[in-house]
Amino acid sequence: MAHLATQKALLLPARAGKWYVGDAPIPRPGPQDVLVKVLAAALNPIDWKLVDSPFTALIPEFPFISGTDGAGIVEDVGLEVTTLQKGDKIVFQGWFSNPYATFQQYCLVPAPVTAKIPEGISFDQAASIPLGLATVVLALWDHNPRTEKSIRLTPPWEEGGLTQYAGKPAFIIGGASSVGQYAIQIAKYQGFSPIITTASPHNAELLKSLGATTVLDRNLPASQILAELPKLTGGKPLEFVYDAISLADTQSLAYEALAPGGSLVIVLPELIPSELKKSSDGKKVANVFGNVQHPECRPCGEELYKRLTVWLEKGIVKPNKVEILPGGLAGIPEGLARLEAFKVSGTKLIARPQETA
Repeated sequence: MAHLATQKALLLPARAGKWYVGDAPIPRPGPQDVLVKVLAAALNPIDWKLVDSPFTALIPEFPFISGTDGAGIVEDVGLEVTTLQKGDKIVFQGWFSNPYATFQQYCLVPAPVTAKIPEGISFDQAASIPLGLATVVLALWDHNPRTEKSIRLTPPWEEGGLTQYAGKPAFIIGGASSVGQYAIQIAKYQGFSPIITTASPHNAELLKSLGATTVLDRNLPASQILAELPKLTGGKPLEFVYDAISLADTQSLAYEALAPGGSLVIVLPELIPSELKKSSDGKKVANVFGNVQHPECRPCGEELYKRLTVWLEKGIVKPNKVEILPGGLAGIPEGLARLEAFKVSGTKLIARPQETA
């Protein structure tokens, strides 16, 4: 890489600015980092929400490079890295700092939160995994005492993690979203049953193939969904609800569906009406921050990435369906507009930075 100093990147010039393709420096890896040639980068709602919203506070400086999902080839390794070498194919999560973001042709990632991509999984498919899966794993299994962003289930790498939830019902709102698809798969892995989800009817077969037992039409009135749930659980209390959408109406539905003493995961700031809450109901709400590079999340993230290659090999985790955007990085702004307009369903949009003109 010594002969290359700059690369193509998708840049945001200011808080309410418009994305443009420009030049950015190629970063150099620190002792525990690897430099990755980014072959696939996935788009996420957070990318458009960063532009002019409370989430803009995550941006440390302008011009800013976004992108929190990536897959590519290791180009260089830091002095202390022993687990990876040049040429390895890896999947990883980006971070809100230009050198570590994925909407560029080369980026950095700490080696302990990377996983090798197994045969049979493409770079495009691999790039659909990191943020969605992390948003589920960290919400369920992060036991860091400093965080209240997890419901602290027993993880599968600890005793009882694959047995103690067997036969307990799970309700996942927004099953066709990227996060929802991984929530279904992880619930299945931990033995939850039945797994009930909401989605558009045309996504029902996909979600059943991932482990959902019942797919309720997301357009049904909340009252009708709430009436169906006890029938579908056989009267068992619904102690685990994951709201992968987390708008005001879905949070209300999720909280009402949850049994007293149960746990609810939301992925956006809490909007549950105060009149629904009772101090005696004992319901726990965890608002997850789904990035393994966050210092508080890093230990759980490293446990995830130690196992991700095997989970992909065994089919425990299956990537999202993907759609490749044309034009490399230049295709991302239109893709983000589609996400903002809710015109993407059951599919992950993928850009290939190396195809940027």
